Amino acid sequence: MAEIIYREESYKIMGACFEVYKEKGCGFTESVYQECLQLEFQRQGIPFVAQPIFELEYKGTKLEQYFKPDLVCFGSIIVELKALSKLIDEHRAQALNYLHATKFRLCLLVNFGHQPKVEYERIVV
Repeated sequence: MAEIIYREESYKIMGACFEVYKEKGCGFTESVYQECLQLEFQRQGIPFVAQPIFELEYKGTKLEQYFKPDLVCFGSIIVELKALSKLIDEHRAQALNYLHATKFRLCLLVNFGHQPKVEYERIVV
């Protein structure tokens, strides 16, 4: 059986996401859920950085463009938030690109716009 990377950390992050969804439900914008989740992470003692800037390069040349994932928790897990009716392949591709660009191994793709519960996926490289 394959090892689940960052098992405990993932459970803590998702527990906070479930708490936010229980309190707010669906129907708000992504920015509302991000703010609520940041407050919940603080309450639960989950270390995070909101919208850190990651530089990009192309064939060894630094690009002017950069990307900002929604959250990075525990210094190694990207948490990408959505507030849509469902996750689609483009969201998974975005998560994979973030992982490849950062050399991180796990992205939690969390969708607060889904009913009747939070939709989420673990994207692992």
